Amino acid sequence: MMIRYLDSKKMFLSNKGWLKSRFHFSFAEYYNPENLRFGVLRVLNDDLVKANDGFDLHPHNDMEIVTYVVDGEITHRDSMGNAHTLKRGEVQYMSAGTGILHSEYNNAKEPLRFLQLWIVPDKKGHTPAYGDYRFPWADRRNKWLHLVSSKEGDAPIKLNQDVNILAIDMEASTESTFIAHTGRQAYLVLIEGRADVNGVDLFAGDALEIVEENLDLLAIQPSHFLIVEMKKAM
Repeated sequence: MMIRYLDSKKMFLSNKGWLKSRFHFSFAEYYNPENLRFGVLRVLNDDLVKANDGFDLHPHNDMEIVTYVVDGEITHRDSMGNAHTLKRGEVQYMSAGTGILHSEYNNAKEPLRFLQLWIVPDKKGHTPAYGDYRFPWADRRNKWLHLVSSKEGDAPIKLNQDVNILAIDMEASTESTFIAHTGRQAYLVLIEGRADVNGVDLFAGDALEIVEENLDLLAIQPSHFLIVEMKKAM
């Protein structure tokens, strides 16, 4: 059993002008051999894209990619012919597999904030796939909303890996729990707000690594969380 606190103020910040990012793990110009991944979670970037800018067409392969929109609108286009725009609380996902090209743009007048997660797949060489899901915001109000599961799971979004991703939006002074299971670990991010989790005071951007330990959450302010749950790393 273990909980490890990760202070957002100590995470690597990248500023390219049009893009500001907080990297939870080694990525791009940030490399730390002691912070490469957590289990099958390889990347978790908290990105802020200014209006009328974004990521031009670029390739991915052999990675499960999940994008969770926090604020604004993201417009996705890819080499399979998909072109979709998503808003706050909505999720897009790609199984990059043998290879895919895509772009991500903020075509709106307001900044775009999103979390992008890269999950290591169960094997290489999957057929590329894209999808998105427009979850009603109310479905995560004061309760865990199951966004992502494995192919064998029951979430609307299914990836090629034994992983679960859930979100909750808690009103101030409300409480919630997250039950851990033997042989499982999780990565918790406080996206917005301030909260107490197992006696740890969390501010927006902070994270926790959890191994086989239940979580008791108390929202000090309105608090928006995302958690990635997976098999315990050996």
